[in-house]
Amino acid sequence: MLFPGFPGVATAVGLFVLIWLAVYFKDKGEPVVFDPGNKHGEFGKSLLPMYVDITKFVLGLAAGSIVLLVGSLNLNQSSARSLKSFASPLFLVAMSIIYGVLFMILLVLNYEHHLHHPGDPQAYTRFEYTRNQSLGFGSLVCFCISYIWLIADATK
Repeated sequence: MLFPGFPGVATAVGLFVLIWLAVYFKDKGEPVVFDPGNKHGEFGKSLLPMYVDITKFVLGLAAGSIVLLVGSLNLNQSSARSLKSFASPLFLVAMSIIYGVLFMILLVLNYEHHLHHPGDPQAYTRFEYTRNQSLGFGSLVCFCISYIWLIADATK
């Protein structure tokens, strides 16, 4: 093992690659349409705020989890548990935050580019679509798996 928590980082990267491959091959090269019903600007009115709100909720839970766990273990010095035993799930939670932030930033940037180039079929490419899907679902999956891992480590 290279450092404490390496399995968590490797798991996060592996999950991201696995999700990206699944989304990429499921897509089958169909054209990517940002706005539902081809109504220009519709995505920004209905779906974008919902995606960003869900991601912010998961990020808040993830950040709070890190603060709570690290803080409670540091305050309770009498406990025989160290942060090393929780390093992998903590890294997985941290990667969930990183993926979520990247998802929100890149989705908004891609949508802004789409708005400025309404007739351009390359305004939102298959690569960007699958990357954004992978970051969004990667954030959620990393968050869920990190909690399962934390529970398993905490109950040893």
